[in-house]
Amino acid sequence: MENEPLIDEPLKRELSALYRAESRHYHSLAHIEAMLTLAGQYRASLHDPEAVEAAIWFHDAIYDSRAKDNEAKSAALAEKKLAGRTDAERLSRVAAMIIATATHELPHFDDDNAVRDAALFLDMDLAILGAAPDAFDAYEQAVRREYGWVEEPMWRAGRSAVLRSFLARPHIFHTEEFRHRLEPQARQNVARSIEALEA
Repeated sequence: MENEPLIDEPLKRELSALYRAESRHYHSLAHIEAMLTLAGQYRASLHDPEAVEAAIWFHDAIYDSRAKDNEAKSAALAEKKLAGRTDAERLSRVAAMIIATATHELPHFDDDNAVRDAALFLDMDLAILGAAPDAFDAYEQAVRREYGWVEEPMWRAGRSAVLRSFLARPHIFHTEEFRHRLEPQARQNVARSIEALEA
């Protein structure tokens, strides 16, 4: 059981199909691949890299921009698909990391290693905020397309509120590594986006 990978090739194919849906402009396979690349770069810092990889693969598996429970549904799908591949404690850690992407606040784990893995995972998910300005702008446009059904004034108010909530935090990123690497650029990008939304 332990030797079997959490995410095998058939499961990758099944999940890739979900991420290829036409309605996805940002929450797509490219986002998953970008996070997997970061997970590779930080692999030595991860206590349970396979659990983090599983959380990456599943965290946006269910994505409907009109729904409010995507993260919970994605976590439930992970628990269902990964049942029997690992122990319950590890499975609940994967699910908790996925659910945490709803708020980007750290889940409560008793184990410091699990908290550290979750912190890196959440920072990988938000790494786009600290991307070069053109990549960040392309991300903002892609998210806007996913919410194409929202009228412009509502979109501007809602998106601005989300971005302001990140700026209001003492840090956007949970880990020293990501703060050092991306925090200043992320704050610039987010502030610039808010300015444009509120113009």
